[in-house]
Amino acid sequence: MIEFLTHFLDNYTKNQTFRAHMPGHKGKSLLPELNPAYARDITEIKGADSLFEADGILRQAERQTAEIYHVPESCWSAGGSTLCIQAMLAQMKAERRTVISARTVHRAFLNSCILLDLPVKWVFPENGNLISGNYRVQDFEKALQEVSAPACIYLTSPDYAGNLQPIAEIAELCRNYHAKLLVDNAHGAHLAFLEKNLHPIALGADYCCDSAHKTLPALTGGAFLHLKDASQVMQIKQHMQMFGSTSPSYLIMQSLESCTAWLADSGKEKIQLCVRRAERLKQKLSSAYRFIGSDPLHLTISANGELLAEQLRNCPYPVECEYADKTCLVLLLSPVMTEQDFDYLASALESVQPVLPECPPPLPEPMKQICSLRDAGLAPFEIIPLEQAENRICASVQVPCPPAVPIAVSGERFSRQWLDFMAFYGLKQAAVVRNS
Repeated sequence: MIEFLTHFLDNYTKNQTFRAHMPGHKGKSLLPELNPAYARDITEIKGADSLFEADGILRQAERQTAEIYHVPESCWSAGGSTLCIQAMLAQMKAERRTVISARTVHRAFLNSCILLDLPVKWVFPENGNLISGNYRVQDFEKALQEVSAPACIYLTSPDYAGNLQPIAEIAELCRNYHAKLLVDNAHGAHLAFLEKNLHPIALGADYCCDSAHKTLPALTGGAFLHLKDASQVMQIKQHMQMFGSTSPSYLIMQSLESCTAWLADSGKEKIQLCVRRAERLKQKLSSAYRFIGSDPLHLTISANGELLAEQLRNCPYPVECEYADKTCLVLLLSPVMTEQDFDYLASALESVQPVLPECPPPLPEPMKQICSLRDAGLAPFEIIPLEQAENRICASVQVPCPPAVPIAVSGERFSRQWLDFMAFYGLKQAAVVRNS
């Protein structure tokens, strides 16, 4: 494939044109060892195209991404999957669709609904776990039957623990009810390149976002928004420019192009090799560890993850995990890992002793929605200790990242049972609407 943006940046950095344009570093870093990166950090000069109005090298590069993913259209984001989520939901707002969502969502979804003034009809997980929930198709069908307006279903798959939801079945359900399916696939940019293509668009989703930087070799903030309907590119670009920076990073965009080229060259084979190595690692450690989750690049261990994470940080083979709580620990794998990297990880896990996971309290009855997400999320608020929040109204969500999953959402009145549930996951404070 042709690396259009890389070719442009190569030529621009070589010809030493005087930079009478942004950014102010003029291609030179205060740290000389970073000069090569700074030299490629440019703005929308002639020939460099403009991401949200792309009709030149960036549009050509985006089309190559769509080709390698076998999807009708792809749009780049230098603002992570957050920008993609904002654009998907803005399109649903434009189509006046009722949003039905799995409760296991990233706070980017909730913040987008606040900004767009979108109400949400929630579906709760079958297993009662809001960090890594399993969902039933029939629960979404029930929700669709209860709404009269056109609707959409929003899913996170895979979630932080690597659980994959039944995308194909829910996509068929959406077709039967003339609904749209949106998937936050931020943790699954690799799914199109497994032996069996499990990418949401291939399984029938209408929109999906991939954070290329999570499991593929791209810079943080690099993401793709894939569309099943190619005719919607112009609308989606308009939505993206409403939320995105007018100065998207060319370094991030070049990393997206390089990542696409890597996928076209040897990436698919390396992803599948990584999957095989991960399976061998699980088999080797199966007597000491219980692995959960269905995504092959999430090595999720059922254990007291908080204790296990500390052991791994301080063992002879130090490892920093992606996420840990009292129920699990997540190690995020990547196809750039070598055989030696897997051996190192195996040695680290063999050198520590996992502790059994704690069981979270049962998921309480849903809290009552007192006011809209927008009214509560933008209201004057105060931060108070969690134990003092009973009967107060949740304002903007206060959640750590990772996993950035809001247990309570804006506008709900806190019950004692939900506060106990939040405390189990380590939350100590709550943002509540002032005078609520």
